[in-house]
Amino acid sequence: MNGLRPYQNEAADFLYNRDRALILAPVGAGKTCITLTAMQAMIKDGIVSRFLVLAPKRVCTDVWVSEGLKWVPELNITVAVGSAKNRIAAFNGQVVVTNYDNLLWLCRENPNLLKGFDAIVFDELTRLKNPSGTRFKALFKVIDQFIIRWGLTGSFTSNGLEDTFGQCKIVDTALLGKSKGAFMERYFVLINRDFGEWAARADSLPKVMKAIKPATYLLDAGDYAGLMPPLHIVEVKCQMDMKHYDTLKKDLVLVFKDNVVIAANAAVVTGKLQQMSSGFVYNTTRTANASPGKYDTDTQVIRFSSHKFDRLEELLNENQRDSTMIFYTYKEELAELKRRYPHAQTLDDDNAVERWNTGQIELLLAHPKSAGHGLNLQHYANKIVFLSLPWSLELYEQAIGRIHRSGQKREVWCYVLMTEKTIDERIFSALQEKRDFSLDAIQELR
Repeated sequence: MNGLRPYQNEAADFLYNRDRALILAPVGAGKTCITLTAMQAMIKDGIVSRFLVLAPKRVCTDVWVSEGLKWVPELNITVAVGSAKNRIAAFNGQVVVTNYDNLLWLCRENPNLLKGFDAIVFDELTRLKNPSGTRFKALFKVIDQFIIRWGLTGSFTSNGLEDTFGQCKIVDTALLGKSKGAFMERYFVLINRDFGEWAARADSLPKVMKAIKPATYLLDAGDYAGLMPPLHIVEVKCQMDMKHYDTLKKDLVLVFKDNVVIAANAAVVTGKLQQMSSGFVYNTTRTANASPGKYDTDTQVIRFSSHKFDRLEELLNENQRDSTMIFYTYKEELAELKRRYPHAQTLDDDNAVERWNTGQIELLLAHPKSAGHGLNLQHYANKIVFLSLPWSLELYEQAIGRIHRSGQKREVWCYVLMTEKTIDERIFSALQEKRDFSLDAIQELR
């Protein structure tokens, strides 16, 4: 099958032989080429007429067409993104790739465009984990026309067992049922009715995994471990003056000369503490304007420490200014990076992916959400820095997977900058706990 590795051929056969299937494979294992191979065979054998592929936008534009040209050049693949006119024009391909954000436009406003499609692929299936979402509901109303439904993901349970329901429902209601309420009653216990807080029953994980196992192809690490270079996660500790941080954490109020920073609730204080771990804090104020019930919002950035950026500079020098991908969380972090490194590039810059993969960019700046899925950035650099961390395990692993994936020739070094005694350490710990749970789920599928 066109140069696929043995485990990829096996996975493609798994898809070909099932109308409803899930591919659970880690970042960089080749989910796209696996799926394209199976899609081509299904169309060639007359089993499927047309495929609709749903994916994150950047994956639509940067991955599916290029991978298609590489693995199945005879397939007619079009990308339906951009203006409504361009999207409509693209719906003439054998395989039409569009992004999840277009679901309402497609399913509610232009359902006629779906005529002739009898198969659908969900790339990064976790985008449909919420069955109460408007996009999910719009798609679910037309899902019956798609006889073939395949879901691709790196983890069903990146944020907990509850995530599995929506993902399975859109692929096949026979797996975990149609009702989210019935699913929760069966596998969870309501521990706080006022806040709708549920906890998984002790035996829920193996039971849920047993239910979905027949429809799931699990790529075992042993199948590809020897094909991937080692990944090293390095915690880089930083210190800062804790006076301001401790004050806000304790009092929820912090005074900076003419600015008063107020954290109104636990969610707000969590965000502000993460900002402060990077040496700044946003201060947002609202004032009434001339229109009744309307407000003007003003956001100021208060910087009080450069400790993380100073440590970053030391790290870059220690690595001889080798090409490095830097992930940030907040716009102010991006702004400071650009101030310090005017030559740094982002994924939105012209031909950034191509220039990065040919060693023409020293520093590539990205938010985990913008580089979280599908992008192939492994062909030159092998160093990653997290200036700050996302809470989402999926975003964290997908971000690392841009560099540590099939095709990478060198050991990959991932540096996580953490300010000591701050929420940075709590976020990193939470990611490890989520990863442990995800591994437990995978173990149940073996």
